[in-house]
Amino acid sequence: MEGLDIDGVIVPLDEILVRVRPAGGPGGQHANRNATAVDVIWVVGESRAGTPTWRARVEARGGTTLRASSTRHRSQWQNRRAALEVLSERIRDAARPERPRRPTRPTRASVERRVAEKARRSSTKATRRPPVGED
Repeated sequence: MEGLDIDGVIVPLDEILVRVRPAGGPGGQHANRNATAVDVIWVVGESRAGTPTWRARVEARGGTTLRASSTRHRSQWQNRRAALEVLSERIRDAARPERPRRPTRPTRASVERRVAEKARRSSTKATRRPPVGED
């Protein structure tokens, strides 16, 4: 595997920092002595993957550094694979372009509700005023 394929964009594996550590929690000698938990880190600004606009979109939506970790499995290579899958999904989500918002007009009912609420508030405030013409 030379890199992560994110919808046609290849993120080279040499740009992804892989750290291993002992997994926390119960598990006896295996969990205490073996580094099976895997953390993967990808710094978007230092990457040469994709186009500059693609990287800018990923950085804007996902942050400057994308991280993923896995402690799901007992073996390091399975956790490494799982963490890389999670990282690729996060990159894919950040790289997906947002659909442009289509402006909509308020419905007639919502306009009528708003106007009715304004009239109700106006009459409530009018009853708080002192009567006109009396001094």
